Amino acid sequence: MSLPVAVRVNELTEDFDPATAHCERLFRDLDLAGLQKTPTPPRSAAVDWALSGAMWLTGSSNGPPQFADGALASAAHGAALALGALAPDSGLDKLDGPALFGERAALAGLSRQGCISAGGSARLLPTRGGIIALNLPRDDDWRLLPALLETDSIDPIVLGDWTFVAEHVAHMDRSSLVQRGRLLGLAIAPADRKTPNSCPYFKFQHESEVAPTRWREKKIRLLDLTSLWAGPLATSLLAIAGIEVLKIESPERPDGARYGPKPFFDLLNGNKHGCTLNLHCERDRDFFEQLLTSADIVLESSRPRGLGQLGFDAGSWVQGRAGRIWASITGYGRDSDAIAFGDDAAIAAGLGWPLDTSRKEARFCGDAIADPLTGLHAAFCILAALTRGRGGLLDVSLLNVTAHAANIQHDGLALPTDVDSTGDTNQWCVLEKNRRISIQQPRSRNLTWTAPPLAPMTEDRLADWNGPC
Repeated sequence: MSLPVAVRVNELTEDFDPATAHCERLFRDLDLAGLQKTPTPPRSAAVDWALSGAMWLTGSSNGPPQFADGALASAAHGAALALGALAPDSGLDKLDGPALFGERAALAGLSRQGCISAGGSARLLPTRGGIIALNLPRDDDWRLLPALLETDSIDPIVLGDWTFVAEHVAHMDRSSLVQRGRLLGLAIAPADRKTPNSCPYFKFQHESEVAPTRWREKKIRLLDLTSLWAGPLATSLLAIAGIEVLKIESPERPDGARYGPKPFFDLLNGNKHGCTLNLHCERDRDFFEQLLTSADIVLESSRPRGLGQLGFDAGSWVQGRAGRIWASITGYGRDSDAIAFGDDAAIAAGLGWPLDTSRKEARFCGDAIADPLTGLHAAFCILAALTRGRGGLLDVSLLNVTAHAANIQHDGLALPTDVDSTGDTNQWCVLEKNRRISIQQPRSRNLTWTAPPLAPMTEDRLADWNGPC
């Protein structure tokens, strides 16, 4: 049964490939020399999406998979091509960028749920003034609901009860809710149909230049202060490229992804060294300062004020030695204290609505899709800067990367959708030029390593890490 769908086609030649075009744009943005890549047959943005695993995760549970309002899979494909061109023969040249969208879902058994995020922690909720995305992945987030909903208290029995939350926000002003929620440190965003205008997906401050080096021939040290998905994905890709990565966690509040599916955590962190540091402890602060002294790259994903309040200043660190890179992944940029996770950031980027305008219901797009998109692009920015000998403070946000990806040039975002019942089971497919292309379910790379356990830093481990290049 063929289903109605809105088809957008730009005036482009038949051999236009949006992934390659995006890859070439990435190289120009970072002032890199010409791109060397293996020619591949052009693939439309709609087919990229259908093959990514993210389309399978988009739409209601009892309806067909839906297309995204933006060439997101082609952006991921292009970023993976760019990474592979910078680090050939490392494994990155074989990376299936769009498939990263579905890895968590594949390992955790997640599926599309429409106005409920695939991971289950976020909801799209009607309010007075429009729909919001509210993401409550932590118990502490639920404890802030009385302040958000302006109630005196919430009986513990209703914690986790989304019906209770929906009934309250339905009569509240959306702008006030979003503003108050962000002040409280909640991940909340308006769900508008309009994708923000394309904006820079990265910013550099405190820039410095050193002579380009053959970074694969020396030990490049990266301190990974990130958690959850986007940052750990970026550092795991850089580790595949050949960079030495040390994952640093708080012993009191380790990476929250440790409490999710273990195979997913292993996939993102298994090719790194690891240690715990309590930066409120004098001995651990001294360890951290020594690690900073020897590090070439730092990647963090917390709000900038977090380390700043402990006396660690990113700007001063990058200015201390030319060529250093301090990269920061945030929800809305280093200038904003608002937090975001992958699902609500995608909604903030305008991805909460299907292309088919006859469908009125909002829905989540993929599984926390802003996370893998941002991880891919952050990894490319860092590797490109390292290749160029460019240092500085790199600012990458979930919102800007996702909005940028949604706005890349494309050759059409959708195709007719049908059910192919010729096999043993019904399989959704898209129809392109009389071809039936199966919509792929989420899949994961093979798991070949185990994440490092939580273990404190010691003098011996520090000496080994700071050893000769």
